[in-house]
Amino acid sequence: MRIKPFKGYRPPQELVEKVSSRPYDVLNSEEAREEAAGNEMSLYHIIKPEINFPAGTDEHDARVYPEAKQQLQRFKLKGWLVQDLEPKYYVYAQTIPQGHRLQITGNGEKTQYGLVVGAWVDDYLEGRIKKHELTRRDKEEDRMKHVLTLNANMEPVFFAYPHRDDLDAIVAKVTKGKPEYDFVAAPEGFRHTFWVIDDKKTIDRITEIFAEIPAMYIADGHHRSAAAARVGEELRKNTDRSAGRVQKTDKESDFFMAVCFPDNQLNIIDYNRVVKDLNGLTEAEFLAKLAEDFEVEEKGSEIYKPNKLHNFSLYLGGKWYSLTAKEGRYNDADPIGVLDVTISSNLILDKILGIKDLRSDKRIDFVGGIRGLGELKSRVDSGEMKMALALYPVTMQQIIDIADSGNIMPPKTTWFEPKLRSGLVVHELE
Repeated sequence: MRIKPFKGYRPPQELVEKVSSRPYDVLNSEEAREEAAGNEMSLYHIIKPEINFPAGTDEHDARVYPEAKQQLQRFKLKGWLVQDLEPKYYVYAQTIPQGHRLQITGNGEKTQYGLVVGAWVDDYLEGRIKKHELTRRDKEEDRMKHVLTLNANMEPVFFAYPHRDDLDAIVAKVTKGKPEYDFVAAPEGFRHTFWVIDDKKTIDRITEIFAEIPAMYIADGHHRSAAAARVGEELRKNTDRSAGRVQKTDKESDFFMAVCFPDNQLNIIDYNRVVKDLNGLTEAEFLAKLAEDFEVEEKGSEIYKPNKLHNFSLYLGGKWYSLTAKEGRYNDADPIGVLDVTISSNLILDKILGIKDLRSDKRIDFVGGIRGLGELKSRVDSGEMKMALALYPVTMQQIIDIADSGNIMPPKTTWFEPKLRSGLVVHELE
């Protein structure tokens, strides 16, 4: 993998909590407007610039992108984002505090450490930065337009790499020093800690080690990665006429900002489903059909969470049920077929409920596990949905296996948490 340090734009220490924000795609315009209320330094003014116009303004309105550019210029002039004088790498740690509602690993504190780098466009274009999800062209176009207009990556993408003891040792040494930023962000309650690496020998060594890594994996940010690669191609001016393709160059725009985490530190949480109806079946008929492919066990009114692969949690009619897929109903040798999202899609959503396209069917919705299984219960109890299905989360190794095999995961499979905080550092393309 080819990476490089860059001269990041960063907020002064005393302003980081005011400037930083959640990623642009985890909240809607009105939520961003509410979070930014009374705070002119909020990065939402750049990454969700529709909030600077009257409520109801479309996020793709023609005025939105120039507004984002003006806001970025304003942030620089005001000193809310200040550029480092020399190219640097950065360490970004995310901590799930003890007792946090997410509780991925029980009640103990859990920290993951990522390196913020400039990732090479050609590693993406040539398949060394591997994806496991399909992207939508309209979302790519939106992010591409945003990056081109601002001439900057405002938000990083989230990569995983095969863990290395030598990189772990470097990160451990860096993080013994005093951090540049250290704060707990609302509303999620995660701790974000950030160190600047300015020692040239350390920077060079990190670059050398990454050159030995054969591949990285997109954990979160497929659309931003695709858009960044397309921007890199767009900004390459020289064309090889004989080969009919854009020549490789070595400009700042040939790199895009990524936070790279070792694969053994990452957590993936469940991504669950709620459905509006039972496809004309009664509850008893639906449960009987489930029993053809699953061991069905009633669990009562207390929330039941899946406890292993191929075990599911169903909420229906005020009761929770355990569903365990029977032997022979799935293929453990198939990296896609073994996924619980595939099993539930084939044997429940399609076979029984007639939901064949998860991307377009309006009868189904998806709920990230960060909201907890109580959110599933609430949406069913309210009458909005008829049933809810909770899945055991996929593993990082499953994602790597699928990406390495060139396959694509089914829609709405992975949910990484914590999300990267935006605004800790910005990468300018030239």
